[in-house]
This record gives sequence, structure tokens and C-alpha cells, in this order.
Amino acid sequence: MLIRVSDIQDDGLTVDDATALGAAYSDPAWRLDAVRLRLARDEADVLVTGEVRATVPRVCGRCLEPFPATVRALVDVRVAPRPTTADSVELGADDLDVDFYEKDELNLAALVETETALALPMKPLCREGCLGLCPVCGANKNQVACACRPAPPDPRLAVLRDLAARRPR
Repeated sequence: MLIRVSDIQDDGLTVDDATALGAAYSDPAWRLDAVRLRLARDEADVLVTGEVRATVPRVCGRCLEPFPATVRALVDVRVAPRPTTADSVELGADDLDVDFYEKDELNLAALVETETALALPMKPLCREGCLGLCPVCGANKNQVACACRPAPPDPRLAVLRDLAARRPR
């Protein structure tokens, strides 16, 4: 969904219809469930605030099973016109929340996709208490109670076993 920045009125613009964004994600497996965004102009910049909810297929970091992850992304981004200089520009700490638009057009679908991707957890889990895979036989401990004995600790690491107890306090 392309929005002309010059068409945003003084009282702003609200986007709360997920279907208005069309195919918001480049991956067709990602699904936009809800969107509530407020766009307000600040001279040439546009402030985008609100929330995006999506469902994204993920693979659990412990048991390697696929699952649908529900993502809630809080959006608070300043979108500025892209600088015309080809020189390198030094960024400050506040510039991490800045995106750019070109030719008076703001691509809201691209912004929604970026914010959704940034809200994904680094280590996705199918559920909080996921037991993962057995390190001996590789069975999914959520589905099978394997009878494998734990592997003995590596004898080369035995000197580190009591390290915390030996530390002076």
C-alpha cells in the first residue's frame, strides 16, 4: 500500500483495515491478522505509531517442530525523505527508529513487514515448557518418553565442575 505523504491531512491518517494493505508480506505464508496504525505528518517527516498483529510460521528452537507464531509488533517509527546526497551520513542513536521514503510515497506494506520481522523472537519456542530433543537418540521429548541415559560429562571439563564453589567471595 503506497501512501502519498502530501495527501496526509493535518489531523493525520488511521489505517486499521488489514485487507487494505493487500499482500503485506513478501512471504505468502505470513498472515497479517490486524493492523492499527496512525500516520501523522511532522513537516516533511511522517510519524507512524500503532500495532501490528501477525501469524508467522516458525520452527521451534528446541524440538525443531514447525508451529504458527503469533507476533505483536508495537510500531513507533519516524519516516523521513531519503537524503539526496551520495556521501556517507553519520547516524546517531535516535536514527535507529528512522526509515525513509522516496518520491513522496510511503510504502506502508514494507514498513509493516519490517516491523513484524523485527518483533520475531530470536529463539522461537513452540511453547514455554518445550522439552526439546534427546541428545542421545534425537527423539522429541514432547512426544516420546525416551529411556536413554544421560551422556556422561566430558572428562576434559571436570576441572570446571567446581569452579563456582572455588571462587573467592
